[in-house]
Amino acid sequence: MTEALPSAVYSPVAHRLAKVDGPVFPLHVGDTWRAPFEGAQMTALSEHDSPGLHRYGPTDGLPALREALVEKVRKRNHDCELDQILVTAGATSGLSCAIGALADPGEEVLVLAPFWPLIRGIVVSHGAVPVEVPFYDRVATVTEALAAVESVRTSRSVAVYFSNPSNPTGRVLAPEIVEALANWAAANDLWVLSDEVYEDYVYKGEHVSAARFAPERTVSVYSFSKAYGMAGNRAGYLAAPTSIREAIHKVSVHSAYHAPTAAQFAGLQALEGGADWVAATRAEYADTGCAVAGVLGLAPPEGSCFLFADARGAFDERGMRGFLEDCADDGVLVAPGSAAGRDYDGWVRLCFTVVPPEDAKEAARRLARRLSG
Repeated sequence: MTEALPSAVYSPVAHRLAKVDGPVFPLHVGDTWRAPFEGAQMTALSEHDSPGLHRYGPTDGLPALREALVEKVRKRNHDCELDQILVTAGATSGLSCAIGALADPGEEVLVLAPFWPLIRGIVVSHGAVPVEVPFYDRVATVTEALAAVESVRTSRSVAVYFSNPSNPTGRVLAPEIVEALANWAAANDLWVLSDEVYEDYVYKGEHVSAARFAPERTVSVYSFSKAYGMAGNRAGYLAAPTSIREAIHKVSVHSAYHAPTAAQFAGLQALEGGADWVAATRAEYADTGCAVAGVLGLAPPEGSCFLFADARGAFDERGMRGFLEDCADDGVLVAPGSAAGRDYDGWVRLCFTVVPPEDAKEAARRLARRLSG
């Protein structure tokens, strides 16, 4: 099974940066250059103010955090009760545990593409089958959306996964498309895995949670990593119907046991005091994304922290590998589009928030020169 998992998901040429004489721009990973909200940084935590900071805690999450998350989800996403919330070791672990609970070996998870690069390997690691559905760059209407998923549904299909806002395209799905996908899944006894980790970073359009439309069939996944700049803390959470939440909890206990206790305390601080940080970060991301897209001749992102560019016109006989190597020699790392779907081998993904705005613009200028040949 592990033979099907790539060892370098985001960049097979990262080692070349060691030989670059000058600044480097690691745009291949989805992260932020910004320090977290000050009150949620690890240096702000203490055993005195957060008793049990360094100990095991409840395996489904600290009670105070789960109570705060219920209120957050009710206010911003969908109806929710306390027994539907599970704090996880990052959204990555949450999604993995959800797939482990929902899909038996040989069953299919429909994955709308281009997709977050780790989801394909997560499905495979549980013995399930990822079915790639070209979607974000090809579907504009409800009719097209339903045709895309229905064309690949079989008797073995058990779930459909999509990210909204999209990693890697930056697209925000229209509410009517989200509603149609959720209702279609429910009508066909499929689960919806709704990856909403970039919900705070919408620059155009409206983010709508799938669980508003099919709450009995939806697992909604969220992240402190993306919302508050805490990727290294490894804390996320999900909301799901009680019965499946319990099954996911069992998988979580037997994989990560529980999310890091200190990260949960930091997440609680961010929920309680990080709104201004998020607003300022959103404004910066929107400006940077628009500027970087302009340099590259792309449409500005509607949400998330990514842009997805067609690089095929810049290839020589070495293909994608040669293009990635040339970019790396310029100090710029981007992720190959094939990590986001087999149909996207000639595309590249870049994260415009992992370095400061001026660095992101400089990286874009270097990348633009390569893309222009």
